[in-house]
Amino acid sequence: MMLAGKFYTVLEQSQPAENSVQTTIAFNGAHPIFAGHFPDQPVVPGVCMMQTIQELLNGALGKALLVKKASNMKFLNMIDPRQTPQVTIDITYAATDEGYKATAVIKHDATVFLKFQGLFA
Repeated sequence: MMLAGKFYTVLEQSQPAENSVQTTIAFNGAHPIFAGHFPDQPVVPGVCMMQTIQELLNGALGKALLVKKASNMKFLNMIDPRQTPQVTIDITYAATDEGYKATAVIKHDATVFLKFQGLFA
C-alpha cells in the first residue's frame, strides 16, 4: 500500500549528506484513516509512520525494501495532523551484507515523534 500522494505529500526533499535523505511531508488531514484513528481526535498511526519511512527510503535507493528488523523503535509523541500538518523525516542508511541499516527520525521543529533504527532488505 502506497501512502504517498494520498495520505501524505512530499513538499521538499534533499540529500544533506551521502547516504542520507531529508524529506518534509504534509499530511492529508481529510484522509479516511483519520476518521477511524480516531474520530474527533485524529492521530497518525504508527504503522503509517513506518510505511512512510519505508517509502522514502525505497525512493532514495531506487529499491523495493521491507522492514526486516526493528532494533529500536520509540514513539515519543503523537502526531495530530490538525496541530502538526507537516513533519520532517531524516533518514540515514548504510549498505550491509544483510540489507540496509537505517536510522530515521520524524520531527517538527524541536518535537520528535518517532525514532527508529533497523534493517531493511
